[in-house]
Amino acid sequence: MITPLSAGLVVAGLLLAFVGAAVSVYAVTLTGVLVGAGAGYLAAPNLAGLIAVDGLVLTGAAAAIGAAVGGFLAYAGLSFAVVAIGGLVGGFAGRFAVGPMYAADAAGIEGTLLLVGATLAGVAVGALFGFVMSRTTLVVSTAFIGAAFASRSITPATLDAAAAETTVQPLLFDVTAPAFLAVFALGALSQLGLFKFGYVTKLVALLPGARRWTASDDDDKGAEGA
Repeated sequence: MITPLSAGLVVAGLLLAFVGAAVSVYAVTLTGVLVGAGAGYLAAPNLAGLIAVDGLVLTGAAAAIGAAVGGFLAYAGLSFAVVAIGGLVGGFAGRFAVGPMYAADAAGIEGTLLLVGATLAGVAVGALFGFVMSRTTLVVSTAFIGAAFASRSITPATLDAAAAETTVQPLLFDVTAPAFLAVFALGALSQLGLFKFGYVTKLVALLPGARRWTASDDDDKGAEGA
């Protein structure tokens, strides 16, 4: 059954996947809101014994505060936020897409070390791309995160399970699932097309504040470094 919350997450995911990097200031802020709200939601059960408030109210307040803090920090430090988002997505890809290919035949501590190494390498590569190629990183990252919500790979139910078990395990999903891959690929291609055909200029002209960061792209950075 699709609830208003589930529908809202799907819509937010589609927006991130298909126009995220084109309206960068909004996409980064929305990502910060989603990550912050999720962190607050997951932290709420640990606060239940410390604060004498109804559980539902506490969860809602924690999610709202987390969303506000995450959105503010993302908006205030856009460049840093892109680096962090790149590192987050890179670490996830390293751990669950690349790592298993190398650790499949390893057992015990060796397998664990290979997975840890792949995760750290993914974080480093993602963060580096976020610093050097901000626009491209934001295209891939917003398409990836948006696809996770739009394809319902991450749902309120998985968030509930993660909060109840105090673990991120329920939030892990199959990155080879057809629905996820379809939204991710189409979203990334759509965003690249928006930049290539000049539609980004028209979009940011309609959205106050979007020019603040969208004006600088990877090509400009390359020219400055030459």
